[in-house]
Amino acid sequence: MRSRALTTFAALAGTSVLALAGCGGGTASAPAADIAAQPEFSGTLSILTKFAGEPLDPYFENLAAEYRKAHPEVRIELIQETDQSIKDKLKTLTASNALPDIYFTWTGNWAENYVRGGRAADLSKVIGPDTEWGRTFGKASLDAFSFDGKYYGIPLYNNGKFMGYNKAAFAKAGVKVPATFDELVRSCPTLREAGYEPIAFGNKDGWPALHYLQQLFAYNVPATTLRADFDPATAKLDDPGYLTALKQFKTVVTECTDTGTGTNGVLYTSAQEAFSSGKAAMYYQEILEFDNATAGKGLTPENFGIFPLPVPAAAAGDPKALEGSPEGYLVNAKSPRAALAIDFMKFATNAENAKTLSAPPYGQPSTVVGAVTPETSSKAVYEGIELVNKASNLAIWLDTVTVPEVADAWLAGGEALITGGMTPEKVLESVRRASASAK
Repeated sequence: MRSRALTTFAALAGTSVLALAGCGGGTASAPAADIAAQPEFSGTLSILTKFAGEPLDPYFENLAAEYRKAHPEVRIELIQETDQSIKDKLKTLTASNALPDIYFTWTGNWAENYVRGGRAADLSKVIGPDTEWGRTFGKASLDAFSFDGKYYGIPLYNNGKFMGYNKAAFAKAGVKVPATFDELVRSCPTLREAGYEPIAFGNKDGWPALHYLQQLFAYNVPATTLRADFDPATAKLDDPGYLTALKQFKTVVTECTDTGTGTNGVLYTSAQEAFSSGKAAMYYQEILEFDNATAGKGLTPENFGIFPLPVPAAAAGDPKALEGSPEGYLVNAKSPRAALAIDFMKFATNAENAKTLSAPPYGQPSTVVGAVTPETSSKAVYEGIELVNKASNLAIWLDTVTVPEVADAWLAGGEALITGGMTPEKVLESVRRASASAK
């Protein structure tokens, strides 16, 4: 999930909360990180995660505690951020040259900005696909963090976007899992008559709309065209599939959400709660949310099912594409503790910890080969990862795959489309202007 909210700091016993001035894994003038050196098991290692909030908080806390048992002279300072706050935190730390030794990243343009800015260490010698550590990951996950033939990221978990549905609600309404986009829309009045909000949707932060749009773009626009249009230097944004997708998204909002044009005022977490409590029949969500959806009493794991957003008829793009991407971590290119950072991340991604990460209550499907199995993960998480692995290609999140100016234009356009403040044509026109000015 991508978004912003309040900052959450978490520190282990024996460590202090990390202040901005203390985050520095090195300043802009410091020497480059030596990732191949023997780690010195002493000093303080700083880590910025996207694991704040229940049930994720304990994962890195437990990892750090276990690591310190083997290396008691190492202090670990965690900054635990939420989906809502991580972007703003990263921007603040980057601007002040105070990036931690290890920090979270998405794929696409987001990670590439850190690479091109000289802030991410080249990890090819230790995590390239032909290295001992690199061979423990799926190749596609490693490739997602590669630029110009070099490998920079440590992929922690895989992710994809699916429509979650309440099997009991579908049974009560007499609705079958929709096989096409039209069937999805036609099911909504029936589900509403049965007493359910057809699709829970909260777009107060703007990015949830982009998740619908990116999947619909992948269905309606040829993949080669999409890739070219994400780069302002080659973008034309003139394929008719964009307008088709924008209109389809508007239809979903109008026909399938109870708040309609008011969804911009609804929190994403409110939509989550509506689904997990049994009030909504469907909710478009990431694999990372699956186990949390059934953690309460309203929706049981047995009644939780998933399906990809159905493909529209006559779609001109890739019907087997799936929105999603691995997410991972970078090592500060100027960190004097780079070798220690590598050692910690090797520990974090060993087979045992990878299986723990993939299992309830975390449900974050590890990119380590063999970590996600029917025995280690919930049925839904395993099914979702299998579908991700079978996808013809992954459509990276719209707000991280392109440059910030264009992402912001899509964000504003999605919000305006929902309220009726802009037509699909006007939205596309605004994005074209943003792309042209970003060249």
